[in-house]
Amino acid sequence: MHPGALGDVLLAVPALRALRRAHPRDRLTLAAQPRIGELLRALDVVDDTIGFDSLGLDTLFVDGPEPGRARAVAAATRVVCWFGAKDPGFVRRLKVMVPEAIVAPPAVTDGPVWRHLLNTIGDDLSEERESMRIPAEVLEQGRQTLRAAGWDGEAPLLMIHAGGGGVAKRWPGDGFVDVITGFGMKHPSAVVVHEGPADREAVDVVRARFSKPLLWLDNPTLPALAGALGLVALYVGNDSGISHLAAAVGARSVVLFAPGMLPWRPWAPAAECIVISTTALVPEDVDHVLNAMHRCWSLH
Repeated sequence: MHPGALGDVLLAVPALRALRRAHPRDRLTLAAQPRIGELLRALDVVDDTIGFDSLGLDTLFVDGPEPGRARAVAAATRVVCWFGAKDPGFVRRLKVMVPEAIVAPPAVTDGPVWRHLLNTIGDDLSEERESMRIPAEVLEQGRQTLRAAGWDGEAPLLMIHAGGGGVAKRWPGDGFVDVITGFGMKHPSAVVVHEGPADREAVDVVRARFSKPLLWLDNPTLPALAGALGLVALYVGNDSGISHLAAAVGARSVVLFAPGMLPWRPWAPAAECIVISTTALVPEDVDHVLNAMHRCWSLH
């Protein structure tokens, strides 16, 4: 059970894989935000998904009669809950229902969060870090989404995600403009800009600076985006759930982090993480990001 945003849940993929490996005869059900659960089911990380809010866990935060709406939890063979660990009452009531339930905090700051999540399930810290396989039907969704945006199906793709979960996580838009321009001088490519639900302002800065139109993915579904990411030659984006998805499906990725945020870096080795300033555009940051892009492109 993990109610977090996309990036937070994707950090739990190594732990979910370890649970599947440890209990191969059980079906693994993820309780999460519905669109995130459906994505991980489409990518075959879990067998089933259920909306986190439908579990009725709110009834476990107060004393009272038997929590009827939480019976779906009581019916589970095993429960791993990355939620509610700071509330002793919640933990106690959940363990009355499922005595061997694991209740652990979803994040720490003294090491990679993904490794902490793996450790909470009692795994031996084996690092299952290979990228997620994209099923053919998901890849085809991505292909059709990119073609609808104007891709010819042949040109190598550079995908940019200038948005993020808040201003504090966003590199100034002019930085993306500078690296797209500098990169294109050495590596001709089609540039596609992804826009999520809260990214309009950041995307508008990038799109407004180019005289030639850029390809534009406007709020695709998560499975379609996962498929599109499986077709790009290089991805560059801020610390966000989209960047975690890019790394997880094996896209060569340059992910930009504000100082102090590296514990939330992706688990997938395809990502090169760069610490940049999000309060001002620093010329050295542009150089570092551009150099990382060249390195990743050479590995494609």
